[in-house]
Amino acid sequence: MFSLERWEEIFDTIRKNKLRTFLTGVSVASGIFILVILLGVSTGMQNGVQSQFQRDAANRISVWTGVTSVEYKGLNPGRRIQLKNRDYDLADRKYQDQLEYKSALYRIWGGLINYKNESGNYRVEGVLPDYQFLESATLTDGRYINYSDNDEYRKVAVIGKKVYNDLFKDKKSAVNKFIEIRGVLFKVIGVYTDPGGEREEARVFVPLKTSQKVFGAGEDLGGLAFTLPQEENFDQAVKTSQEFTAKLAKQLKESHTIAPEDESAIRISNSLENMKTVYDMMRNIRLFFWFVGIATILAGVVGVSNIMLIIVKERTKEIGIRKALGAQPLSVIGMILHESVFVTTIAGFFGLLLGMLLLEFVGPMVETDFISNPTVNFQVAITTVIILIFAGAIAGFFPAWKAARIKPIVALRDE
Repeated sequence: MFSLERWEEIFDTIRKNKLRTFLTGVSVASGIFILVILLGVSTGMQNGVQSQFQRDAANRISVWTGVTSVEYKGLNPGRRIQLKNRDYDLADRKYQDQLEYKSALYRIWGGLINYKNESGNYRVEGVLPDYQFLESATLTDGRYINYSDNDEYRKVAVIGKKVYNDLFKDKKSAVNKFIEIRGVLFKVIGVYTDPGGEREEARVFVPLKTSQKVFGAGEDLGGLAFTLPQEENFDQAVKTSQEFTAKLAKQLKESHTIAPEDESAIRISNSLENMKTVYDMMRNIRLFFWFVGIATILAGVVGVSNIMLIIVKERTKEIGIRKALGAQPLSVIGMILHESVFVTTIAGFFGLLLGMLLLEFVGPMVETDFISNPTVNFQVAITTVIILIFAGAIAGFFPAWKAARIKPIVALRDE
């Protein structure tokens, strides 16, 4: 029930103790401000991690090789394992019913590419048609590599947006133009963009068989890439992909005579498994940020509670007179709680507003590999408001309870 007299009492108390109230409010506001900033940073970290995963298909499984680290069947450690076309063909035949997209690839890390008077070094990758979806590449002009290009050893290329900008400058279209890759002419058939940005767009894709033939790779491959069909349940999708990677690793190790326990010879990256690990870590970081923020708020709440205890002490005689005139304990408790919640909420709202304004103006300018556009959503803001009100109630409860237990006869003797 609204009481004008109670509000007048609250403001009168605040006016009499301006500095004390201000310092108390600062402690609460700083706690809320720190909590909002920490939660904004955690959201920015999540955005950054998501952008990292968007570079490739979300459920991509990548295979590459290294050097054996274990002696096995009379073969010494230190052997470098080389993937071959037969490794891809066997996996394709054996698991074709389980696969969504698939591609073998051959890489040239520093390929000199020329177009007229322009030149640059870019990564050249021989791939199969499905690689467009494995890389989450979107065509902005022309088309992607198809199976006819691969089977007929066509010298065609799909270039990234950065390669296009570097070599073609102000040209309207690069399609049907010829570029020179390590002295061999290739016709550009498409231009693509990638969510990963310039680093992913500084590449040129050519048909796999063409790259192996033109650049003298023979049957050698640089890696394999697969995706499995999407599943509605994330945990089940992770389990399915883990089972597939285990079977694929076993097959490749048997094919290349590698010890089952050797983890360095055949290396498989499972993006779903990596995503689960990272998201679990992000959840723990977010919980830690909540803990730090709430602990900071509690420090402010303790300050408010101490101030309210002082106020109760100063108003002991007044409270005794009220009780002597018939004031109920609940009325006294309400009076103290009202002031505590008011001071805490106003100060907290100021800290909340300051934190959200900072994130609103500064957040969009924060762009790093692992933090992107830190923000706080409406749900978090509402949760923070609830915490404020609850904190104010906690801060005022014990002083209010002490005030309610004051005996009028004792209070009237207080000096």
